[in-house]
Amino acid sequence: MAGEAFRRAIVAQAPTRPECKQGRYRRGRNNLEKLDGALAHFVACGCEPGQAILNTRPASPQRPAQTGSPTVTYRVLVTDEIDAEGVALLSADPRIVVDEVPTLPKEELLARIADYDAIVGRSATRISADLLEKARKLKVVGRAGVGVDNIALDRATALGVAVINAPAGNTIAVVELFFGAVISLLRHIPRADTSMHDGRWERSALLGSELKGRTLGIVGLGRIGGEVATRARAFGMTVVAYDPYIAKSRFEALRAQQAESLDILLEQSDILTVHTPLTDETKGLIAKREIARLPQQSIVVNMARGGIVDEQALLDALGNKHLRGAVIDAYEKEPLAADHPLRTLPNVLLTPHIGASTTEAQRNVAVDVCIAVRDALLSGELSRSINVADVGGQWADVEPALTLARRAAAVGRAILATQGTRAVQRIDVRSGSALNAAKTALLASAARGLLEGTVEQERLNLINARTVAESRGINLSTTETSIQDNPYAIEVRLSGGMQEIAIAGTAQPGAAARFTRIGAFHVDIQPRDTLVILTNNDVPGVIGRVGTLLGEAGVNIAEYHQARLAQGGQALAAVSVDGDVSETIRESLLGLPDVSSAAVVCFHSG
Repeated sequence: MAGEAFRRAIVAQAPTRPECKQGRYRRGRNNLEKLDGALAHFVACGCEPGQAILNTRPASPQRPAQTGSPTVTYRVLVTDEIDAEGVALLSADPRIVVDEVPTLPKEELLARIADYDAIVGRSATRISADLLEKARKLKVVGRAGVGVDNIALDRATALGVAVINAPAGNTIAVVELFFGAVISLLRHIPRADTSMHDGRWERSALLGSELKGRTLGIVGLGRIGGEVATRARAFGMTVVAYDPYIAKSRFEALRAQQAESLDILLEQSDILTVHTPLTDETKGLIAKREIARLPQQSIVVNMARGGIVDEQALLDALGNKHLRGAVIDAYEKEPLAADHPLRTLPNVLLTPHIGASTTEAQRNVAVDVCIAVRDALLSGELSRSINVADVGGQWADVEPALTLARRAAAVGRAILATQGTRAVQRIDVRSGSALNAAKTALLASAARGLLEGTVEQERLNLINARTVAESRGINLSTTETSIQDNPYAIEVRLSGGMQEIAIAGTAQPGAAARFTRIGAFHVDIQPRDTLVILTNNDVPGVIGRVGTLLGEAGVNIAEYHQARLAQGGQALAAVSVDGDVSETIRESLLGLPDVSSAAVVCFHSG
């Protein structure tokens, strides 16, 4: 447990009011809260923000609107059988001409694309780098659906082409499939239907059970998980949810009991369902150990992503009758092999990844994407774009600042997690005068750093990070008063519950970003590869023992900065190392004499 001086210092923050003359730090009532014991192992994986936005190429000149009949200024190519309701929204505006065609062969599309300002399609049409190079007028690519695997996203970004998708339109389709499939399993509907078509009457063999009175455990209380929770209550179910990245207020609004850990959730769940993205953190999230913690005769449902539920562990639990059954719509490898063992089990209901396959869902995604494409063309509204942001200046000048904001948020999230606060409720960004114009982008970058590892990586960037954060109940703000001592300084402040932490640094154009303060501790270190953050007693020998342990583990130290508030008190070490640091190494660091806590934050490029 950290000492009193350290407990007060780690949460001390820079003043928010310029008239404060009492010193560099202020203290609030939350500063008296005790820190938890050991810092949790914390990994924030992400890519360089340079791939999220680059300088856009000059747009084709637009003709001004004429008095009287509006002048047509944009042409949009719609393909892949987009729902007519979405197409009608584009066609309704006289400034847009829509050419609707079936899915075109690659060469024909290459020959035509140069005439268009936007293209709207689904997964059948590949938006390749070659196509984007040919599309000299193209400003927007609209994807009627969630995935953008068929779009050369990096090249679109480099060319200043906004890419817009429609992630919310399939929510109800997935939710309704969940209840339909679970009820079908509990009431033996597939078997009943087959027996009737085969001429049999097996009423006595088809005794089922009800949803009412059962406990539904939801992992992931985002958009889909929240809708599942709402409908489960209508069935008379008890709803318990686990999502460490969602604020308590959302649990309360959905009237879902908040499980403090995944293990607690598992032990209560008659039916377990996962609604999370597939990330490094969630891959294999429900494996042998987790399934064993479920009550006997429970049910596991995966309609999210293949790989979140370990299929072999699921097979074993179904085979030994620990589980009553399972419902699976997403698989580790798709399409599911014809001889896959899951196909042979009678207590498993399988569907071929049809969560979004409804007429309504396809209409919804078409409407969503066509509205966004229309607004992007006519008014420059790019809030729905997943790859373009305004950084308020030249990309090369602002890139270090974006990196710093993003990594500062990741470090701040790690430290708050050590204080028992994993659900961050607020992000605030403050900057020096030279970065004032980029505050919006800096805030988005900080939100991205906070959220990485908790949401779909391919759908998180400088544009949508703010929207995603706000949808999860996180308040975003910027402080108008500039940091006075350095025009390129940045401070990212995170808060949740009664805890708050600020990470500060500098980001000069053309230079690597550096942290200058972690809480109350002044440091000077570059956040690269992996950062190890230790707290320890300020006594001789700690640095040597830490260096020896890392060296013996084959971990190379790039920089080691030790900071203290007073001789013999508490100290903080920021250690930049090459490569990854495993959980085993973190635990070994924590076991060293006089080391109070150990956290690891991994910054992956890509």
